[in-house]
Amino acid sequence: MNTNEKKLADILITEGYLTEEDIQKATQFEESHNTSFTDYLFSEQLITKDLLGQAVAEFFGVSYANIESYQPSKEQVTTIPEDVARKHHAVIFENKDNEVIIATDKPDSADIKTEIAPLFPQKTITLAYAPTEDIEGTFIHYREALEARFATIIKQEEKVAPEIIDEILKESIINKASDIHFEPQEKDVTIRFRIDGVLHKAGTIQKEYYENILNRIKVQAQMRIDEHATAQDGAIRSIINDKPLDVRVSIIPTVNGEKINMRLLTSYLQGLSLSAIGLSERDQDMLLAASKKPFGMILVTGPTGAGKSTTLYAVLNLLNTPEVNITTIEDPVEYKMADINQIKVNPARNLTFATGLRSIVRQDPDIILVGEIRDQETAEISVNAALTGHLVLSSFHANNAPTAIPRLLDMGVEPFLLASTLEVIIAQRLVRKICDSCRHSVSISYEELKEKIPNSEAYFENTPSVTLYQGKGCANCNFSGYKGRTSIFEFMPITKGFQDLILKNPSTKQLWDYAKTQGAHSLFDDGIEKVKQGITTLDELIRVAPPDQDEV
Repeated sequence: MNTNEKKLADILITEGYLTEEDIQKATQFEESHNTSFTDYLFSEQLITKDLLGQAVAEFFGVSYANIESYQPSKEQVTTIPEDVARKHHAVIFENKDNEVIIATDKPDSADIKTEIAPLFPQKTITLAYAPTEDIEGTFIHYREALEARFATIIKQEEKVAPEIIDEILKESIINKASDIHFEPQEKDVTIRFRIDGVLHKAGTIQKEYYENILNRIKVQAQMRIDEHATAQDGAIRSIINDKPLDVRVSIIPTVNGEKINMRLLTSYLQGLSLSAIGLSERDQDMLLAASKKPFGMILVTGPTGAGKSTTLYAVLNLLNTPEVNITTIEDPVEYKMADINQIKVNPARNLTFATGLRSIVRQDPDIILVGEIRDQETAEISVNAALTGHLVLSSFHANNAPTAIPRLLDMGVEPFLLASTLEVIIAQRLVRKICDSCRHSVSISYEELKEKIPNSEAYFENTPSVTLYQGKGCANCNFSGYKGRTSIFEFMPITKGFQDLILKNPSTKQLWDYAKTQGAHSLFDDGIEKVKQGITTLDELIRVAPPDQDEV
């Protein structure tokens, strides 16, 4: 527990929200699961975010500003100059006739009133407490539209291409985009961001400026600028807002010009926990038990972009101690983590997953991460490594957990080897989270629920109406009702009965039927729990993992 968490724990005890026993349990959970103690408090419903905010406000002797429920307008936000607002983390929460209430995460600072008072002559300035992330969410109102910034850059007639690229990268980071698309049309170029798995138009660029932008990206990614008829791939490392940003670049020719895709890769992992990626406490315990074994294989399945690498690295984050030697081989290395050995596949130099794995097992590793099992050779080496005293973590393309076993058997892996090494198979998908700033409850009739989920009685009580949640849409989520993503999981632990079944070369249906008798849960099952908790919507769950997909 760090200094800030200790201070928060003292506040919660002092103000009577929690007992010392609650804090002790939360601290133990934090240490064993490498997460924050507030994750435990929220997951066990010992406290809500609002109660946490109220406790801190009471400690400072001020009121609590619930920005999530009562969002300041753009006019309120921009009344305070941006530099002052960011310096003090301050926003106008309420502007009355004789009083202005300023929400801040520093209500004990005397400087705030001194700097803000001149903006409101003859009015009393009152400070209220609001969490840091809620206040920063309101700063979106200071941003000028992307196209307006392009116009300013073009008008200055100086470094047009570099500055436009920088603005696009900065905007993509603010929006937490995973990809940037430059899509040439007949007269201009459309820029789109993939945010929370869905594409959004960010702006357009006049075609006369696109060639210089294209060439600059090619140079930075070490591509040929004189090649326009074939696909090219490269990578860029940029420094944006004083932080490193790794970008994977792909360029392909289209009838209207060369299209660019820029995949933004997270450079460093800090405090990535199993609870943060959406694992329930039951699933965390199951995964921790498998990862504590000295050898065996943990397999994560799902399509591209399902969050498999993030899950594997969350496990590595727990296992990364001075006593173990961890080596990874990936294509590409999406996360950089201190104290582990990371290898990037390079087919041009004959460094493939298979050749790299052969070398890795001679490097005395305890834990091996294989970015992806793509072929028979990689599968066989991975399984043999797991059999000979190594813990192997890997991803695999399969629609669900039980499908992975027949696919590996079809690749030529011997059934007895697979049965001896597999510890757990996980399938996962990413679903959009309801925006915290505009989440509200809605009631739907049981008849409507039945239309969406034919076997709804398995998940909901047969009552006249059911309460669910959705986002209204606000400036903080670009009026989509969603902000951020979390994972839904399908867990299939490989028990002794499973090992016997694998030896019989079973079908996917046989595997899943047996898995259900062992307490396995499907993607939809896990998703329904997150729907009930107000984390995501039923429509989003059905879009990503409809119930019929789980009936294999």
